[in-house]
Amino acid sequence: MPALYSVLDNIPNFLGELEQGMLEHGLSPSIGAMDHLCYRAQDNNEYLMLRDTLAQCGDVLVEGMIGQRPIITFKLHHPLPSAFGPIPCLELAAPKMGKQHTHGLEHGEIVVASLQQLLQDYPWVPFKRDALHSEAPELSLALGRYQVKFHCQSLADIIALEIANKQVIPVPENYFE
Repeated sequence: MPALYSVLDNIPNFLGELEQGMLEHGLSPSIGAMDHLCYRAQDNNEYLMLRDTLAQCGDVLVEGMIGQRPIITFKLHHPLPSAFGPIPCLELAAPKMGKQHTHGLEHGEIVVASLQQLLQDYPWVPFKRDALHSEAPELSLALGRYQVKFHCQSLADIIALEIANKQVIPVPENYFE
């Protein structure tokens, strides 16, 4: 997938750091399927440029407003090979207005059978549990400047449900003006 690697050139380093960080916490990369990576755009111009460029690497599953900013998800034409297994999707997030953050690859998400079982099996791992009882339950693990998040459903499945239930909030036509 040369086009994707030329656009997001640090994918191998990013995946290597996620793998190393998980291993340091006693978690195997094979603990569950990594279903997507998330890239945060620096600004709206980068978001628009990457949205157009990444459309050559995958099919758009959805673009909508999440957390008061646009996020688009692509199902890649060629899943990314990794120690976590093939990664089928890439999420591109526009920056939140008024918030400072680092742009670039930010996190990967792994699908597991049970978040409670993950906590029970790995009690020493410092999972962030803030969203454990939210509408979209998750655990996250900070790994330096990156993080891994754990869910019980893949992003593609969640998107399909949101589309079927008409829960996608469209990006306003004038959002980028």
